[in-house]
Amino acid sequence: MPELSHRRRFLVLAICCMSLLIVSLDVTALNVALPSMQRELHASTAGLQWTIDAYTLVLASLLMLSGSTADRIGRKRVFMAGLIIFTAGSLLCSLAPNLDSLIAFRMIQAVGGSMLNPVAMSIITNTFTDPAERARAIGVWGGVVGISMAAGPLAGGLLVESVGWRSIFWVNLPVGLAALLLTLRYVPESRAPKARRPDPVGQLLVIALFGSLTYAIIEAPNSGADYVLPFVAVALAALAGLLWYEPRRDEPLIDLRFFRSVPFSGATVIAISAFAALGGFLFLSTLYLQNVRGYDALHAGLWMLPMAVPTFLCAPLSGRLVGSRGPRLSLLVAGTAITASGVLFAGFEAETSNVTLFVAYLLFGIGFGFVNAPITNTAVSGMPRAQAGVAAAVASTSRQLGQTLGVAVVGAVLASGVGASSYRDVFVSASVPGWWILTGCGAAVLGLGALSSGRWARRSAERTAAELDSAEVRQAAGVSA
Repeated sequence: MPELSHRRRFLVLAICCMSLLIVSLDVTALNVALPSMQRELHASTAGLQWTIDAYTLVLASLLMLSGSTADRIGRKRVFMAGLIIFTAGSLLCSLAPNLDSLIAFRMIQAVGGSMLNPVAMSIITNTFTDPAERARAIGVWGGVVGISMAAGPLAGGLLVESVGWRSIFWVNLPVGLAALLLTLRYVPESRAPKARRPDPVGQLLVIALFGSLTYAIIEAPNSGADYVLPFVAVALAALAGLLWYEPRRDEPLIDLRFFRSVPFSGATVIAISAFAALGGFLFLSTLYLQNVRGYDALHAGLWMLPMAVPTFLCAPLSGRLVGSRGPRLSLLVAGTAITASGVLFAGFEAETSNVTLFVAYLLFGIGFGFVNAPITNTAVSGMPRAQAGVAAAVASTSRQLGQTLGVAVVGAVLASGVGASSYRDVFVSASVPGWWILTGCGAAVLGLGALSSGRWARRSAERTAAELDSAEVRQAAGVSA
């Protein structure tokens, strides 16, 4: 990639952030629309889970393929293809006649989405080569998630109340088209110096692992253990296959050597934990505010602002902290705040008091605002730039897998607790196990944040980076690693 001027670099960052904005807005705004969709499409709790998880599941399954493909054939080319498919999928979602069609169109939308965030992060990594400048750029990137958190529930509520839930998907159309035209004009093409070969076996194993695990979790409350056990077996077999097959390939879909770096492994698990908390939090909060308190979509969106605004404000602050002091402080703040929020919900039934509900939302927003920048920066820093797309895709996959599992697990726990009763009668007590799960996710962020950011962890990252660089040199010279 040619060296760009300061102004051009930040224009590229802005274009990449547009893609993140429509993907993030789609998730946050859609959560507010779930009760309206439930009424119009006659969806069960499992149906609502699939509306969210069909998207995040396909996204998680294809992100690494998209990252490696972009490194191979060109990041700009894949990014533009993703914008086209995502925008077309959004149009189809707005026209869906029933729940099954909506779920199918959400999967098409996710195919395009898989080509956006990891590829955009790879473009940013290769555009901002100075580590401190890159950390600040990633902080801005994380701030866009905060913007979507702040604008998504409010904009979604306003659209649902004034036009209907289908209008949520219309927002993606002008933004997607504008990002496409700007990418064509201003984003330079880049690719890895050495093309990586496709890994169809690894890709199929990833799809089998994520798909069967999610299906088993969501369907367990309604179908029983006997029905879902074969899917659990498929998931375990796929995991074993990945662990056996991938290290034997010269150019695997998932380079397991990345995980020898303690910070990288820690960032992966932290991402799963934090985004599982986010997925479960949004799912429970939306159903509670509208189906239990009886708020309309707009007022439910307003109630989410105490969570959304701190996310928006804390994300760039976290980016600056990571750039100047490393990831440790941001991760400790994030883990503490998310854990405290979960304890308020699970131990003190925060929903029953406006004050405790406000404080719990505020704490969760602070925690989530601080967590994104250290995850992203740790995932891509120290890795060879030639594999930036793959490293960024692993981080993005972890986020989407976490959100998928959060909705699946918390939704399944809620469905088991509610049973045949109405949400209004039993929701608060039925949601307590779900809130304890989210508390555990916060504790994992806190503990792993402390463990993966010390001297021992940094030394492991340096060894891993040296090993990967050496392997790249040997591979480029035609010597088998």
